[in-house]
Parts: sequence; structure tokens; C-alpha cells
Amino acid sequence: MSVRKAITSLVATMVIGFLMVGCSDSGADESSGTSSQEGVETVKFMHLWPEGSSAQHHRVVSDIISGFEAEHEDIKIDLEVLSNEQYKDKLKVLSTSNELPDVGMTWAAGFLEPYVNGNKFAALDDILEGDLNDLFVSGTTEAYAVEDTTYGLPLELNIVSVYYNKTIFEENNVEVPETYEEFKEVVTTLKDGGVDPIALGNRDSWTGSMWYMYFADRIGGEDTLTSAINREGSFEDPALIQAAEEVQSLVDMGAFVGGFNGLSDEEAKSMFMNGQSAMYMIATWDLPNYTTNEDVPQEFRDSVDYFSFPLVDDKGDMDSFVGGPGVGLFVSEESEVKDAAKEFVVYFAEEWGDRAVTEVGIIPATKVESDELDLPEMYGNVLDDLNNATNITLFADVQMSADVADVHLNQIQALFGGEITPEEFTKAHEEAFDDE
Repeated sequence: MSVRKAITSLVATMVIGFLMVGCSDSGADESSGTSSQEGVETVKFMHLWPEGSSAQHHRVVSDIISGFEAEHEDIKIDLEVLSNEQYKDKLKVLSTSNELPDVGMTWAAGFLEPYVNGNKFAALDDILEGDLNDLFVSGTTEAYAVEDTTYGLPLELNIVSVYYNKTIFEENNVEVPETYEEFKEVVTTLKDGGVDPIALGNRDSWTGSMWYMYFADRIGGEDTLTSAINREGSFEDPALIQAAEEVQSLVDMGAFVGGFNGLSDEEAKSMFMNGQSAMYMIATWDLPNYTTNEDVPQEFRDSVDYFSFPLVDDKGDMDSFVGGPGVGLFVSEESEVKDAAKEFVVYFAEEWGDRAVTEVGIIPATKVESDELDLPEMYGNVLDDLNNATNITLFADVQMSADVADVHLNQIQALFGGEITPEEFTKAHEEAFDDE
């Protein structure tokens, strides 16, 4: 099944899926599959939720590890934790030296394909047909499949929205926009009031890509960008050129915080959460900061709401989203403790679902008894958005091969930085695909 069909299937079954069931740690062993004591297998596990920036994720993962080790005295989990970008970089390095962890985290589609093609990730159909049968929301595991074989177990579902500070909006007498023209009026009013309208950390580039993707969706419709990526269409489609033009229009308006192209996403997030900017576009993996994360002041959480990306020139569908399955678990094909590693990922997936909702505050890819849970209002609203979604377009860089994704992200930086024209932006993508 193609990624596009998998995401469409996910949207079509979302209502059923939810309503039917409602920095390295010290002491890490550097060699895969070794044991610190006789008769004990060591499974190396690497994830990307540091305690500082993802406290609830980190705590739940640590609890799951403790629970697993208590039930499996013959298996020890050797943990390493890195931030998002550090994780991606290290995964590439470990892959080239055949030193991948026994269990790690991956993204779907184009991200995992090079690892699969290089025989780095193990097939997981055996455990999906066994202990994990019917655990996942329909359509989620397909995004981690290559030629009908599954190589990852999804942990998250995400859609991207614009989060905003209600207090700042009220102080500047602006309301939630429903059209792009209204959105630009909000930006102008905030600027005139001395407020930075939008926090953006585009040093990571995928953040800027989300803005481009929404313009592409609203101007060209839900299929235009995906068609360009899968080569049924072209990036030189007029709608995709206009999407790039609108990005630069926002930049020229001063919509984003100063120095945004040199800021990381974490820095931009901090600016939004410290009340230094009025808006911040992010996916639902950040929901905990606005709902359940008790490390975030209640006053701030009470001040945050969100809205869907507005219509552009009366084009598009407000129920069409950027998003899709988030990170998932992989098992290394070269692991010397593969059976133990698979046993761990089965346990992890089974334990993750309800705890991801109640303790982390994100939307898991596993089915949950949502009717039985006491959910924050914003969380319930996001579930409604998912249930009503007409389309979810998977993140562009995830859909692409690694080489094309690098071109895309570099071009996003250049586009936002005004270093290239929209036409040069789209041409660079076409050339990247031609070079594959």
C-alpha cells in the first residue's frame, strides 16, 4: 500500500479507531547485544525524548523499561537518549558503521526506506501477526511498510495546527482568523503592537516545511504536493510556486521572530511558551505542554488554544491537515539479541497506548478506550479534528528519499532566507528528483 493510501485509510477509519475502543545515561555498554552479567542479555535502546525537553515522555519510557526489566530478569535495557536532531545525525553515523542500537526510533515512509534497503531494520510482521494483532489504529502501520513488509511500530498520530496565546490576542484586540487575509491582518496588528507574531525555529527546516505544505494544500488542494513528490505531478505546478511566494510574503511582512533561520525549534518553542510571541505552528506531539505537563505553569496552559490553518483566497479545506504517524520503534536487523529486542518492542507498544494519553498527553497510534478517559478539553478538540479530517498529508521530508529530503530542507531554509526565488525553489526540487 502506498503512503498516500495508508494515510487516507487512517483518516477514513479514525472515527472507528477511537470510538470502538473509545545525552546518554551513565553505564551504557558500547557493544550491541552484550551482557553485563552471565545469563543476562542486554538490549541497547536509543530514543529522542530527553528529560529536559520531553519530561513526561521520558518518565513514561523509563517506567516502561523498569516494568519490562522487572518481568524479564534475563534482559537488561541499556538506554541512550538524544535530542531530535542529535538523534537523526547519530542514527546515520551508527548505520554506516553497522552499530545501530538493537531498538531505536524511526520515522515512516521515505525516512526508513534507506535503512530498509540497506538491510538495517528487521521485518516486524511476525509480531504484528501475533501479540500485537489489532492493537494499532487502522492505517498507521502501513506507513512503516516497504513492499508490504512492516519495519516499524508507530507510537504517535499527529496533525499540525497553529497554537496561539489567547491573552496576547485579547490584549491586541485580534480574533482567530478563518482566512489568510484575516491571518495577515492579525500579523500586521501584532507587529504594530510591538509583538512578534510567530515563533519559528527554521534552523531545523522541517518547521518551515510545514508552513510551505499548508500553503500548498490550501492553494493546490490535498493531492498537489503529494503528486509532485510521487512524480505524478511536478513541483513547478503553479500552485506550488504560489505556495513558495506566500512563504516569502509572510517573511517580508515580518511575521516571524527575528533571526528565525538561525533558531532551533526548541528555541522557538521557548519563545512562545515564555510569552515572547503570539503564535507557534507545531504538531500534536506538543500537546502535553498545553494540557497535561505540570512542569508548565497552569497560567500559560490556560492561555493557549489553537486554530487550523486558514483558507487562502477561499481555496482549500479547513479539515485537510499536515501530519500523520510520528515516530515508531525499529529493531536492528544485525542485532545479536533480536528475539529479546522484539520482546521489548511488543511490551513497549502494549504499555504505551493509554499511558501516552493520560500521562504524556499525546495521541498514540494504538487504540485507546477514549470514552473511559478524563481528557483535557484541547485534547478532545484535537480528537474531533482527527475524526473529521478529510485528508492528512504526511510530512514532505518524510515522504521523500533521504537525498531529496536534504535538498528540500536546504531549499526551505534558502526560501525563508530570501536567498532564492520561488521558481528556483521549485526547480531545485525537480532537479533533485531527476538525480535520483
